Amino acid sequence: MQKALYTKIISEKFSYPLKGVENTIRLLEDGATIPFISRYRKELTGNLDETEVDAVRQELDRLIELNKRREAILKSIEEQGALTEELKKAIDSAEKLTELEDLYLPYKPKRKTRASIAKSKGLEPLAEILLKQKENAEERAGEFLNDEVKSAEDALQGARDIIAEWISEDVKARRVIRRYFEREAVIFSRVAKGKEEEGTKYTDYFDFAEKLNRSPSHRLLAMRRGEEEGFLRLSVEPPEEVALEKLEKLFVKGTGSSSDHVAVAVRDSYRRLLKPSIENEYRSLSKEKADEEAIKVFVSNLRQLLLAPPLGRKHVMAIDPGYRTGCKVVCLDAQGNLLHNETIYPHKPQEETKAAVKKIATLTSMYKIEAIAVGNATAGRETENFIRKVKFDRKVQVFVVNESGASVYSASKTAREEFPDYDVTVRGAVSIGRRLMDPLAELVKIDPKSIGVGQYQHDVDQGKLKESLDREVESCVNLVGVNLNTASKHLLTYVSGLGPHIAQNIVDFRREKGRFTTRGELKKVPRLGEKAFEQCAGFLRIEDGPEPLDNSAVHPESYHIVGRMASDIGATVGDLLKSAELRKKIDMEKYVTGDIGLPTLNDIMMELEKPGRDPRTKIEVFEFSKDVFSIEDLKQGMVLPGIVTNITNFGAFVDVGVKQDGLVHISRLADRFVRDPNEVVKLNQTVTVKVIEVDVARKRIQLSIKDV
Repeated sequence: MQKALYTKIISEKFSYPLKGVENTIRLLEDGATIPFISRYRKELTGNLDETEVDAVRQELDRLIELNKRREAILKSIEEQGALTEELKKAIDSAEKLTELEDLYLPYKPKRKTRASIAKSKGLEPLAEILLKQKENAEERAGEFLNDEVKSAEDALQGARDIIAEWISEDVKARRVIRRYFEREAVIFSRVAKGKEEEGTKYTDYFDFAEKLNRSPSHRLLAMRRGEEEGFLRLSVEPPEEVALEKLEKLFVKGTGSSSDHVAVAVRDSYRRLLKPSIENEYRSLSKEKADEEAIKVFVSNLRQLLLAPPLGRKHVMAIDPGYRTGCKVVCLDAQGNLLHNETIYPHKPQEETKAAVKKIATLTSMYKIEAIAVGNATAGRETENFIRKVKFDRKVQVFVVNESGASVYSASKTAREEFPDYDVTVRGAVSIGRRLMDPLAELVKIDPKSIGVGQYQHDVDQGKLKESLDREVESCVNLVGVNLNTASKHLLTYVSGLGPHIAQNIVDFRREKGRFTTRGELKKVPRLGEKAFEQCAGFLRIEDGPEPLDNSAVHPESYHIVGRMASDIGATVGDLLKSAELRKKIDMEKYVTGDIGLPTLNDIMMELEKPGRDPRTKIEVFEFSKDVFSIEDLKQGMVLPGIVTNITNFGAFVDVGVKQDGLVHISRLADRFVRDPNEVVKLNQTVTVKVIEVDVARKRIQLSIKDV
């Protein structure tokens, strides 16, 4: 019964087909992954994509948690003997957690409060009399004097305390103030006393105010970081007088003395109870919203980075640049295996340039090197410049590779397992080379937070960040597909239905039995049962096997369909893969069944056209300006080539080859209003920028794309 209600709510909220939502929930509960559901169960879901399937999952989780809280609240109020039919109906119909908590607030167990102390003194009846506002307050107050209440003023104060708490717990009052906060709340930031000099990096927020609903996520997170570090003091509130007017309109009903006391209670309630409560709520909500936006930016950048163009299987030389310690050079074969490593010293202080040139040329020839990857950190530009001057006996492409996170990988357990006999410098250089060959396969070995994209990643909810990033990695891995015979354990871990244990079992099985020749052999891998096979098979590829469809995204469950198509036109499956003319003869309507519809059949036909195709674009060679190596070389007005290294809500960072990325503010991205920088630029995109301003002391570079 509850599941049917969840299905209806989700369907109506997102305007998804009811049956599709019902089937999606069932598939998720059966353990199906989002990539599998969106790719291979389109008929069941109504063709929902990954984002839509994930929206169903998140909303289902929210509804389940909401219902758990609802049941706990009902149980608590019932145990107090205070559950009425009207209250139960209100709790059952509450659609948001805030509504539930508002209804529960009067019944929530509390510590001792001013109101509870006043009630213990027998002043609740007086509070009820005052709230009706029909009698003289001072006259009635005299009736409530006792050993604990010495005067009429003491009685009236206690009654006002009770009324103040009632107002703060009133559902309608909270709703009115909450709506007012939503529209008019302002976030104020002030410098903490005595922290002016120490907190200079937060100078912009020493005396700052703006409407909360207009404050972008990066600004909110920056202010909150300043507050956590003790440099700023933040508050969130709307104009007070209007808030008090709204509450007085609800509770002050006359002009007598009782009404005056209720008006005093209203002010006290708002300042002491209601405003702090709603302020905390909106501080929390704004943080959640800022986190959500920052995580969204991080996820978008990560996806672009993971899906960066691969060089592919070529013999690669990789260089991790350095000055004093030299440049670590490694040579890799087409599978990324380490063939050779050594160190050269082309830069100061040693400056053994001739020996370095000779060594690079010799290694390039010896190991049939086709491309050279140069890390972009310390001495990166100088090393790239040095390599481009070497004369080779073959065509060699030179690429600058972003090495963010390579040091994290080189010191990791993963790197030690891969290269137990080599130090961190060799491992780091290998990682740079493999990133060029296949960014996705290499970057999955590194914690996404160490890759160097995103904004304020250490300030957001770490659990939500990890969940979002892991899901994005999974999405990218399954979109591209994985070579079953060459993939590392780390890459296999992200394949739909596998995980670290089965991924390790696949690697062990491959090591013991040799390469897989068919997808069906996966079923022999320990712990890889029918369910796991169903989830993973379509995303794993086998090249040069006896079954040509094993190197495509066609799922084994659909092989019989392709077989029928081929048979019906007197051809083989191999013929279909090779001939567009034969594929044109296929009438897809003929193969529609109760379980298989046109969405799946269209996917099959696309795979037959380009089996095992890589959705990533082709890599391009890029060169920085030959006249610029450091920030001191930059001059206002220069026009330079650059690479987009990071995208935030406020703009994009571009590497122009000076070790310090420059910022293209969102207002300088295009000759039009830009809401989202991703509309204009993408990660790793090559752009031409104009230098607007250079601050050498603060290492800040302002760039523009629209002014080029």
